[in-house]
Order: sequence, then structure tokens, then C-alpha cells
Amino acid sequence: MFNEAQLYSPVTASTDGDVTVHLSDEHPGGHDPEYRARRNAIAALALSYRPGEPLPTIDYTDEEQEVWRIVSAELARKHRHYAAAEILAGEERLALPGDHIPQLHEVTAKLVPLSGFRYVPAAGLVPLREFFGAFAERTFHATQYIRHHSAPLYTPEPDAIHEVIGHANQLASPRFAAIYAEVGAAATRLETVAALKFLADVFWFSMEFGVVREHGEVRCYGAGLLSSFGEIEEFRSATLRPLDIHEMGTAAYDITHYQPVLYCARSIGEIEDVVGGFFATMTDDVVAGHTA
Repeated sequence: MFNEAQLYSPVTASTDGDVTVHLSDEHPGGHDPEYRARRNAIAALALSYRPGEPLPTIDYTDEEQEVWRIVSAELARKHRHYAAAEILAGEERLALPGDHIPQLHEVTAKLVPLSGFRYVPAAGLVPLREFFGAFAERTFHATQYIRHHSAPLYTPEPDAIHEVIGHANQLASPRFAAIYAEVGAAATRLETVAALKFLADVFWFSMEFGVVREHGEVRCYGAGLLSSFGEIEEFRSATLRPLDIHEMGTAAYDITHYQPVLYCARSIGEIEDVVGGFFATMTDDVVAGHTA
């Protein structure tokens, strides 16, 4: 089942206000004191943010900007070959900069006229109910840190590249944004942890790792694929199955490895009908019927 905590380095705050991001020994920046201090400072800004305040502005370093430039250029090339037409159209409308990291307030200013979505900062893991529930208000919790410069094309956790190149390009599509909003509405209706986990798993196999067949080719629309330099090259070798809500919500999978099984839609319309339609009618009783 979905275990989102594995994706994020834990963040703690001491009684005297010090914020610490607990990077593992295997993390590319785990043994870099400057990177660790940087992560702590960015997390502290997110934790101090209050709704209605201006979004935190990060003074990104030259190393961080270079990471963005490298990854942005590489992913742009891969998107032209592997991304769904709906994603490419959203990218054209959003027009993210390739030469510097956009601030969350800049991404929000571009997204609001397109789909109504706005960003708020996250220090790390956001509880499922809060994270998904915010979609009902067209709000997306996003991290602002950048992966370690020693491995620009790899990150063990969602960073600003995933949040923006992955999710913002997706949210620039009103059709996909409408599905996100249905996810948010469903999250506010659900009462049980089991139902919330089911929602997260269906979201994982659709909006994070979804693929669609277009003109005889399999293309990706999931944010996890769109932001992964490695997996966007490999997803076509996965076992492809038709959209099946029961399977998507109950499949066992490892979130730390490339996904060996993906669910492939026949069109964007089928994603709206099957996935969006499920989220629109999802209740605890409906989930109980799928997991009985």
C-alpha cells in the first residue's frame, strides 16, 4: 500500500525553534554540511509560513540554479518525445523558465489564470488529508528545496523540480486540474484511513505515474514520470494494464523503484471518465466495496 513517508526526509522543530531535516546517510547531500544547513533553512521558512502571507522567496544559490538549468533542459527534450499532448499544451501555456528556478509565487501567478491552482510552501511531508484536501480549494503544497548538485539528474525525494516541472505543468491543464479538484473534494468526504490510502494509491497510479496511448504510442502524463530523468526513459518497458480502479487502489508496489506495472488509458477522456469519475463519487462505502 501507499507509504508516502518513505518519500520525504523527516523534518523536526526543537523547543527553541531550530528546524532540522533528517537526511539519511544514503542521501546525496547527507554528508554535505552546507547542503544540510541549506535544507534546514528552507524548511524553517516553510514551517513559519501562515496562510494569507506572501509566499517565501528563496535566494537560490548558483549551484542550485545550475541544477535547475541542467534538469530543465534534459526533461524538456524528453517531454517532446514522451509526454502526452495535453501535458505539452499545458507546458506551452505555463512557459516555465529554463534558465532559473521560478519562485512559488511566480508559478502561482502563471497557474491561477489557467486552472485556478496556487502553491503554498511545504517543509517536507504533508499529512495525506491536508495535502489532498487542499486540492478542493485548488491549493498545492510544494517543497522549495533543490536536489544535491552532485546528482542533478537524481533525487530520492520530491524537490522543487518534481513539484514544478512535474505537477505545475500538469496543473496548467484545466482538464487535469479538474481531476485534482475532485480528489480534494473526495478527501474532505472520507472518514477512514483505509479510504484515504485507497485515494492516495489511485492518485499514485494516475496523476503521479499515469500513461496514455496516443496515435499508437504510449505517452506519460503523471507528474512522477514527467519529473524523472531516468524513469521517463524506462516507462514504456513496464507492464501496461487498462485503467482499473480496484487494481490501482489495492496493488502492492515499491515507491523507491521504477514502477514495473503502469495503468494505461486509451485517451485523456477515459482518464476523466474513469479516474475523475471515481474521485467524484468516492465515499468510504465505495472503497469498502473495492477492498472487501
